Amino acid sequence: MHTDLPHESGTFWSRLRDAARFWEPWRAAYNLALGAVVLAWLLATWPHFRPALTLPSLLLLLVLAVLANVCYCAAYPAELLLRISPGRVAWRRFRWRLWLGGTLLAILLACYWIADEMYPAV
Repeated sequence: MHTDLPHESGTFWSRLRDAARFWEPWRAAYNLALGAVVLAWLLATWPHFRPALTLPSLLLLLVLAVLANVCYCAAYPAELLLRISPGRVAWRRFRWRLWLGGTLLAILLACYWIADEMYPAV
């Protein structure tokens, strides 16, 4: 069996390590993007959100940050499935698009959550 990428025929763990080498450095950019969205909302509407800055709301924010990072892990099953597909060579060139699309979706969900669930309640 010939493959264009020698490591593609490796073990599950070698494919997972290779996936982590791509995805984990980008996790910081993902978290910074989401943090920037939250900070922008906070600064743009500061007087409105001031009463909401309590210990329980900060704990909720921490839980939401953890959930956002759990959602980030959805890239791993997609990566591993695409690694064994016929399009695996093209996948390596275009997987940054999955990162960008997922990050934009996360930003959209964060804005929705803040505007619909948090902003009116304060």
